[in-house]
Amino acid sequence: MRFQHSLRFALVGAVVATGLAVAPASAFEPEQPECIAPANPGGGWDFTCRQVGKTMQDLGLIGSTMQVVNLAGGGGGVAFAEVVNKRGDDNDLIVAASTATATRLATGAYPGNTMDQVRWLATIGADYGVIAVAADSEIETLPQLLDQIKADPTSIAVAGGSAVGGWDHLKVLIAAKAGGIDDFRSVKYIAFDGGGEAVTQLLAGSVQAFSGDISEAKGFVDSGDIKVIAVLSPERLSGDFSKFPTATEQGIEALGANWRGFYAPKGMSDEAYDHWVGQIKALYDSPEWKEVMAANGLEPLDLQGADFEAFVAESVATIKDLTAAITQ
Repeated sequence: MRFQHSLRFALVGAVVATGLAVAPASAFEPEQPECIAPANPGGGWDFTCRQVGKTMQDLGLIGSTMQVVNLAGGGGGVAFAEVVNKRGDDNDLIVAASTATATRLATGAYPGNTMDQVRWLATIGADYGVIAVAADSEIETLPQLLDQIKADPTSIAVAGGSAVGGWDHLKVLIAAKAGGIDDFRSVKYIAFDGGGEAVTQLLAGSVQAFSGDISEAKGFVDSGDIKVIAVLSPERLSGDFSKFPTATEQGIEALGANWRGFYAPKGMSDEAYDHWVGQIKALYDSPEWKEVMAANGLEPLDLQGADFEAFVAESVATIKDLTAAITQ
């Protein structure tokens, strides 16, 4: 219930469903399974494709190696258009998606495209958002970062792996609003094609802070390159992530959870669709995937098929309301 509660206050707005039946086995088997990560290597979409592909192969859920194709551009828009316009009946193809995808669809950032032009498969968990700085930064807390923006907005640029108006940008604005910043135009946000590229720019000194998700930040934290100054969760996470302070405990009531999952081409056959839904569900239920979730800070979110499609539709509607309030 705590995660359901946080999802609502993170403005994704849906009830987490669990215990759904696994789709019946079918005769369909992908001949050349492929996953498109709509960003450059190193970000959350790349993590989703590679971790799921590897674990599915280890579990025998796919018969051959999952080919991962990084197709960056437009905050996921290049990949979405590729699937809609050129890969519309590919039964072997799945595409990594997240709250960032819903955000782009909600704000009309994929020109001419809507969520009903693809088929929504399933989720594999959710990341909480983080705000981080370089390890050698003098900034130690979220209030310090926000105070510096208030004092001199030009001195702080925040990088993220989603486009302007995307989910990484919205997380910064949610924190800014909670921290008493009323002029959202004063918050300088720079978009990159994926969280990995955004962190690279942080380490190069081109920007002063990073907005992303736990799974994107973990490797850079482990290497000692960055420090997380706030997790956008209602309580501290467990295990290795318990050392990271929440925004809430620093007096900033900012929450943000990023679901992770997949969509497929609209023209995918029902047999192939049911197969992929069932295999992703089997992955999610496996002890091996629970270990991946624990190691990478993913929280439970178990949705498939029609339930996932309804969840995305509600997320899109909720984000539309959020962005409208922000731009007023």
